[in-house]
Amino acid sequence: MGPENNEAQVKTISRRKTKLKHPRLYRVILLNDDYTTMDFVVSILETVFAKSPAEAVQIMLRVHNQGMGVCGLYPKEIAEMKIAEVHERARSAGYPLQCRMDEEGG
Repeated sequence: MGPENNEAQVKTISRRKTKLKHPRLYRVILLNDDYTTMDFVVSILETVFAKSPAEAVQIMLRVHNQGMGVCGLYPKEIAEMKIAEVHERARSAGYPLQCRMDEEGG
């Protein structure tokens, strides 16, 4: 058993550490209008955005008083799905409620 055999049996495995990037997050924002009822907005916040009744009322009042309110922070695809769901529910209920998204930090 010479040195050649020992060298053939030893293998070096190098591992690279991969840094995972967190997805960019987007704020989903409800916009105020003169037609959508406060109750409907609270319902949207509770069902689409999983807000507690107290949180939903607080956000609805911000939308009503300041013209807009942040519903949550989500990756782009989820934000787009939530916006589409808000628009679909609002249209089927006969309301012009609008929702948009802005990139966090932008």
